[in-house]
Amino acid sequence: MTSTQCNIAMIGLGVMGRNLTLNLLEHGFAVAGYDLQASLVQQTKQQAKQLAKAPFTACESLPQLLAALASPRVIALSVPAGKPVDAVIAALLAAGLEPQDTVIDTGNSLWTDTLARDKQFQGQFQFFSTAVSGGEEGARHGPALMASGSAAAWHQVGPMWTAIAAQVDSAGQPLPPLSQGEACAAYLGPDGAGHYVKMVHNGIEYADMQLICEVYHFLSLQLTMSAAEIGEIFANWNQGVLNSYLMEISADILQQQDPDSDRPLVEMILDKAGQKGTGLWTAVNSLEVASPAPTIAQAVFARAMSGMKSLRVQAASSLPLVADDAQTLNKAELIAQLHDALYCAKLCTYAQGFALMKTTAAGQGWPLDYAVIARIWRAGCIIRAIFLQDISRAFEQQPALENLLLADHFRTQLTERQLNWRKAVASASLAGVAMPGISSALQYFDTLRSEVLPANLLQAQRDYFGAHSYSRIDQPEADAFHLSWGQSPRVQRKV
Repeated sequence: MTSTQCNIAMIGLGVMGRNLTLNLLEHGFAVAGYDLQASLVQQTKQQAKQLAKAPFTACESLPQLLAALASPRVIALSVPAGKPVDAVIAALLAAGLEPQDTVIDTGNSLWTDTLARDKQFQGQFQFFSTAVSGGEEGARHGPALMASGSAAAWHQVGPMWTAIAAQVDSAGQPLPPLSQGEACAAYLGPDGAGHYVKMVHNGIEYADMQLICEVYHFLSLQLTMSAAEIGEIFANWNQGVLNSYLMEISADILQQQDPDSDRPLVEMILDKAGQKGTGLWTAVNSLEVASPAPTIAQAVFARAMSGMKSLRVQAASSLPLVADDAQTLNKAELIAQLHDALYCAKLCTYAQGFALMKTTAAGQGWPLDYAVIARIWRAGCIIRAIFLQDISRAFEQQPALENLLLADHFRTQLTERQLNWRKAVASASLAGVAMPGISSALQYFDTLRSEVLPANLLQAQRDYFGAHSYSRIDQPEADAFHLSWGQSPRVQRKV
């Protein structure tokens, strides 16, 4: 294959673009590369040369890049979301992009932007999107890829994405790089489906991280355990139902000593968390479509609260804890309770995420396959976890499953572990240890299992002050009624 017959081009050779390029090369696909920073092109060229796999063509301009590609052309963009994506596309059109060519946005674009671009560029070229999860390591050795756009473009792109994606074995366990297994890459549907699923993935990621942090916080404060001891507990938990990438790295982090102070590194890190917005997007979307995701929202709030360091320092001395001094703590029992609380809260988080995808998919007309989504998250992404195999199986058995918690397997798990979950939340509350994520998950669970809620009083309140009307339990729900609350005699009438 000559340099003028590259399989794919990569525009943007920063950390993600460069590693995706090297991954493609290692799997035998010839790549043409371009970046506004010539040094990044040269760096990629040197690494490709050391790799000694498929050829890499370093390009100095977009016309040169287009000329290096076999037709129909496939061009991947690895540039910051927003205006940079539009700027590159405009430049490609000016350079000679053709209707049969495919342009793939691999960045963290907001899914509604992807919807708009899909409509905007129809007839000019095939706009495609692929959300990439797994960070730098995933991009290089096997990410989880969530693709969407035209089905025709997927037929062209799919073989490359399937080859470079993370692979799992028949039991759902991640395989080493360059192994042959089941690829964690899939075509999820039209226009913005892939970026939407990745957004929800990131919302779940926010919550999952927060839940683990809350357990660490409780063990540290209430059981006065060292970071290394907690790390050992997490490492042990990672051998069972809590097995996941985030548990694995948390165990490793907690056992890491600071090379400068010889204290646990985690204790030397300022407790102010950053965020890039995808968790916020998920929480906002859940409110927009009325699909409750309180644990994801609480994770976003927790990061915001962590940023209020000076206020928290002031409140710590001004708002004293009034605790139950009679409370006795059994270390072994509490650790077991926290294990089950973490597991149940994680299940609720995933249930919220999948319910949110289901609601939005219905509104957008996307044919999302939730079993497939769970399968491609089993490796190559931040939220990869052993119980995704169970989630995939649940949706395979019941494709129309309304809520993940109603699946037989998870109903059994929640029944067996529910009391420990409640005891852990109660202990945290009595001790004054903040556990907003795990507590919100329990509230979600209890609200979901409530056949009757106090929304009847709420509707009466709305009708009282705003004449918003209400439905009656002894009449068809579609019939609305209003009571003349401020008048005597009070008259109820159908509206």
